[in-house]
Amino acid sequence: MYTIREGFAPFQGYQTWFRICGDLHNGQTPLVVAHGGPGCTHDYVDAFKDIAETGRAVIHYDQLGNGRSTHLPDVDPSFWQPSLFLAELTNLLLVLGINEDYALLGQSWGGMLAAEHAVTQPPGLKALILADTPASIALWMDAAARLRAELPAEVQATLLKHEKAGTLDSEEYKAASMVFYQRHVCRLDPWPDDVMRTFAALESNPGVYLAMNGPSEFHVIGTLKNWSIVDRLGQITVPTLLISGRYDEATPEVVQPFMDKISGAKWVIFENSSHMPHVEERQRCMQVVGDFLQAN
Repeated sequence: MYTIREGFAPFQGYQTWFRICGDLHNGQTPLVVAHGGPGCTHDYVDAFKDIAETGRAVIHYDQLGNGRSTHLPDVDPSFWQPSLFLAELTNLLLVLGINEDYALLGQSWGGMLAAEHAVTQPPGLKALILADTPASIALWMDAAARLRAELPAEVQATLLKHEKAGTLDSEEYKAASMVFYQRHVCRLDPWPDDVMRTFAALESNPGVYLAMNGPSEFHVIGTLKNWSIVDRLGQITVPTLLISGRYDEATPEVVQPFMDKISGAKWVIFENSSHMPHVEERQRCMQVVGDFLQAN
């Protein structure tokens, strides 16, 4: 069994909560896990702590504004930018003393963040795992529109009605969105407790998600709406593993640029998963990630 330690990393006058499962200094490169959203919490990616069973330390953290880290409900929405979260990640690596040797796994938005980090070629980054990650928001929006067009006609009509009226916090809109989520975000029924905890946190504290993304997964109108890393992917030089689900909202064409432009990248598609293979096919996902880390 592994040890568990929690703490806070001071960052720009705020606090970033982190948890370490395992021993950071046992000679195995530790794995840092960046959660998605933007504006989610570490809970729904908690499953990656299973990797600590192999003897490799696993670090989860809640990004600023969310979870157990400092909440900033009153800042201007423009405060929430990728550059802020990049600085926070760099700071965390320094505080933990692992900036010269670490692997990084980012899920969804966390993968966008991880890719942004990797293109700067930090010398301590030894391996990169991009799980269910889009290479650009334009590709993501195209895929979302296509998947949305496959929803039942009445669900599509409900979504459109509320988007036109601006009533995006209505229960009817949320229920219609949930049809999409159950197809393309997490196909387990019921959703596991750790996934439910993240969604409950997002519901009670939606500021970062609304500022950077927008009201839903397929309605991106926030500060990320023009984001793309496609033209910079050639700068990623570390061993890279891509993960996605067969029913993922991060569809194959959304992930493809990573495969095309990162030299030597490997890609595993989980046939019974959507956006969360780490909970939908947990055991196999941990095996794939663990084997990749062991090999690299």
